[in-house]
Amino acid sequence: MERGPSQFQFWLIALLVGLAGGFAAMLFRSGIDLLQRTLYRTDDVHLLHSYAETLPWYVIFLIPVFGGLIVGQILHHFTPDGRVRSVPDVIEGAALHEGRVEVRAGLASAAASLITLGSGGSSGREGPVVHLAAVISTWVLRWIRADGVTGRDLLGCAVAAAVSASFNAPIAGALFALEVVLRHFAIHAFAPIVIASVAGTVINRLQFGGVSEYILPPDSMLRFYQELPAFLILGLVCGIVAGLLMLAIFAAEDFAKAVEGRTGQPRWLRPVLAGAVLGLIAIFFPHIIGVGYETTSLALTGNLLLHEAIVFAIIKTAAVAVTLGGRMGGGIFSPSLMVGSLVGLAFGFVATGVFPDISGSVTLYALAGMGGVAAAVLGAPISTTLIVFELTGDWATGLAVLVTVSISTAVGTRLVDRSFFLTTLERRNVHLAAGPQAYLLAVFRVDAVMRAEGHDRGAPADRCWELIEAGTYLDASSTLEIAMPLFDRTGEAFIPVVSIPGADRPPELLGALFHVDALKVYNRALAATAAEEHS
Repeated sequence: MERGPSQFQFWLIALLVGLAGGFAAMLFRSGIDLLQRTLYRTDDVHLLHSYAETLPWYVIFLIPVFGGLIVGQILHHFTPDGRVRSVPDVIEGAALHEGRVEVRAGLASAAASLITLGSGGSSGREGPVVHLAAVISTWVLRWIRADGVTGRDLLGCAVAAAVSASFNAPIAGALFALEVVLRHFAIHAFAPIVIASVAGTVINRLQFGGVSEYILPPDSMLRFYQELPAFLILGLVCGIVAGLLMLAIFAAEDFAKAVEGRTGQPRWLRPVLAGAVLGLIAIFFPHIIGVGYETTSLALTGNLLLHEAIVFAIIKTAAVAVTLGGRMGGGIFSPSLMVGSLVGLAFGFVATGVFPDISGSVTLYALAGMGGVAAAVLGAPISTTLIVFELTGDWATGLAVLVTVSISTAVGTRLVDRSFFLTTLERRNVHLAAGPQAYLLAVFRVDAVMRAEGHDRGAPADRCWELIEAGTYLDASSTLEIAMPLFDRTGEAFIPVVSIPGADRPPELLGALFHVDALKVYNRALAATAAEEHS
């Protein structure tokens, strides 16, 4: 039986969490702006790279180095593994931890990401803001002592508020929480999530106004329906680019990990080295600094040349890989918007040059490319499409964007495990991409399901010791994810569960896990999940 508030009480809590998430996003964004204004001596952070070009080269180099030093110290002292928490951890919390995330590590990650983005890191702000909002919902869940469905729904409310407040996109914020984090569209979750999303947007608009994030030129229209095949091809290109962007980040992560292992360098040094690389790149390409508002706006308005769009897209991809692979913090969504707009613009120059008589504006290709790359990275075509519309305020380009997004998602998700977030979790051996039938086994520990020694219907002790001597046993801390394949391999009706006190001490028999008990628990969990997703 689920613990928690009544429906009316929960909707009120959802409103409050939405307001809190909106304030968190607003303060996070304001903190980044303040740090960028201070370090780069700019009055307008939307023109950051133009101001950065006027600074001495050594200033541009040193800012991310010192930023990386501070980030490294924060993560070293306040996280157990030196890793920034972000959207993948929120997805894991929803699936495996009843809507809860790590509080201490989450706060440290928010601080690290703020410093990263304020000091030249090339990433986005949505990832840390989403996790920060999840920390708020975790606090509230502890206070109201809710679990299960209530916990996941409140987490979805917090996420929706954070996304909507970050991008001034209430519709997309609600759908992002459902599509990406909860990964279902249950009716019972829709109303409170929408309430929280709207609350987050209100906070954003009170502070920053109701204007669109990016302004498009008036001629960004689809001229002829014969032009649609070009957007199919653009979708294919965007899917490949998105796959390359994700693979570059994973390659950078693996490379940095290998260097750490070989050299024995302290883990806090990793963000420092990443900052040094970013500083070197920024000396020649200041466009990589921060979220990339100015360059994205230039692409969406067609104010870049073909070779500039191509070069900037390549350099931005490398910079994002260095930032995230170097564990400096930040999110992936805003960089994917920038890379996508650049790729779309470059494709648009080619398409309109080859078929000028049936082509519209190159800026329409930039808009479609922005949605195409981002959707493939997030594995979220619905919410990404809506975010693009709400960021630009342009709903008249729907056909072009939808065609591009659909193809790019189909292609990009084949190159990884469905999305950047789910692939990140797979690399940590958290198997959520295949669905609840795969990950629910990891929720249950064998010592919670086993029949203890001395149970009326327990396993014979003699047979248990025979299996232990043959090497067939389970550690008490193992999960059903380990146990079920062992049942398949051995064909046994039960497997002994032991505690191993030490390397030189014999195992202690605690009981036995019966195959039928494991199946019952698994089936009940599947039924409960199906009921939640269809209620």
